[in-house]
Amino acid sequence: MTFVSVLSNQPLLPHLIIRGLAAHEDEPCVLLDGQVRSYGDVRRQTSQFVQAQRRLGVGRGSNLAVLSKNRPEVLTNMAASMVNGCVVTPLHPLGQLHDHDYVVGDAGVQCLVFDPEHFTERAAELKERHPELLLLGLGPNGVGEDYLALADRFEPQPLAAPDVEPEDLCAIVYTGGTTGNPKGVLMSHRVWAAMTWIQMAEWELPPDLRMLVATPLSHAALSLLVPVLLSGGAFHVLYGFEPGRFYDVVEQSQITATLIVPVMLYALQAHERYETADMSSMETIFYGASPMSPAKLADAIEHWGPIFYQFYGQTEAPMVIAHMKKGEHDLAKPERLASCGKPVPWMHVALLDSDHQPVAPGESGEICTRGPLVMTGYKDLPEQTADALSGDWLHTGDVGRFDDDGFLYIVDRTKDMVISGGFNVYPREVEDVISTHDAVSMVMVIGVPDPKWGEAVKAVVVLKSGVEPSDELTKELQALVRDTKGPQQSPKSIDYVDDVPLTPVGKPDKKVLRARYWQGMDRAVS
Repeated sequence: MTFVSVLSNQPLLPHLIIRGLAAHEDEPCVLLDGQVRSYGDVRRQTSQFVQAQRRLGVGRGSNLAVLSKNRPEVLTNMAASMVNGCVVTPLHPLGQLHDHDYVVGDAGVQCLVFDPEHFTERAAELKERHPELLLLGLGPNGVGEDYLALADRFEPQPLAAPDVEPEDLCAIVYTGGTTGNPKGVLMSHRVWAAMTWIQMAEWELPPDLRMLVATPLSHAALSLLVPVLLSGGAFHVLYGFEPGRFYDVVEQSQITATLIVPVMLYALQAHERYETADMSSMETIFYGASPMSPAKLADAIEHWGPIFYQFYGQTEAPMVIAHMKKGEHDLAKPERLASCGKPVPWMHVALLDSDHQPVAPGESGEICTRGPLVMTGYKDLPEQTADALSGDWLHTGDVGRFDDDGFLYIVDRTKDMVISGGFNVYPREVEDVISTHDAVSMVMVIGVPDPKWGEAVKAVVVLKSGVEPSDELTKELQALVRDTKGPQQSPKSIDYVDDVPLTPVGKPDKKVLRARYWQGMDRAVS
């Protein structure tokens, strides 16, 4: 007997958005600086945005980019674009013209939705480089259509999902790019549906969900939108991350959950209100995107309790490859705080060697995964796609190991490994040791050219407020690593800086940092 395939099609992101918006009416959905949008408000504006897009010829399969600081319409536009069947590409609000220009051209963006208060000039520059680009401003502007005024001309209609299949393209999301231009990751509706049902099954979302969004909403919206809507929760949005304002909103709005990257926690810990702010309403702090200092994580758990939930993934398989739940952050086992948890049961995860074979128990290998979360490939990059998906696995580029309890530890990125005098040194391990020192606020470890060792281990350290660098402190940090990890791991030199370079999404940017020390070299290895 032959079954028609439509019988087994799962609900996709557009269906889930429609269902979430339909389940509530007057309950708050998005709150920002005194503005409150109810579920009904968001649903009606979503319909108006869909109709406005279609009036301008933007519809199923159209490539649409978003460039905006945080404002409620960013979330509504994201919902509308999904319901309209568009392919979405977020542009980071801190990105430079070169980055935006490259992504718009590479992704084949046809329509740019932008915040006219901050990005009218950038929209005009992109239009000059891409004359066919349709500009939709979130308000009056001098370079494109007024998206809000156009949408207001339409009467809200019931939302209907587009005719899309699981393997149809949903988004093109660009990696940070460790070398050269970023790669466009092709993400199908299957990926976002899989991520959503893993989140709903595994993430420890508070029953009364008030989600504080302190990261760019244009990037957070796709990952958080459906879990919050299906939970009947509310987005409490900050214009941008600032520790004092973060604490204010947590206290005033009794926030129950948030999502941060490690550098945000470090900034919260360095703030004068770390000891005194009322965090009693907070039930879950989701964190990920880059490794967290175990020492700083332990300190935060002691202050705020067992409320931390770690997620691990990458753009090519977003957010939910592995996780460490709140109860697994065990202060009695401090070494576990360096783990990214256990693989979720919804994905296959293995540690493989260079021949795509599993490594021996206890050995380190490249973290590889397969399952519904894996990207389709990189846009117009067949060789890189074949590389990343070789052997029928997605190769994450992360080196990991399992402990006896099944917890996964990321030793380092394969490309970040330092080879010094024939020894393999994983910067993550050195960073974890140095960050335990009371004087250290943040640290990055890289390899730098060295005539004797080929590469030498260098630590770049941001000190806590009031601490001054000294030769004695340098010797102390070097000895700390030497006594903990061995002499080959100890930094040959330590530089003290006011801050370290970060990517637009808040990850330490080792590409930029390494470039400072490798200028004039023919290659980035020695």
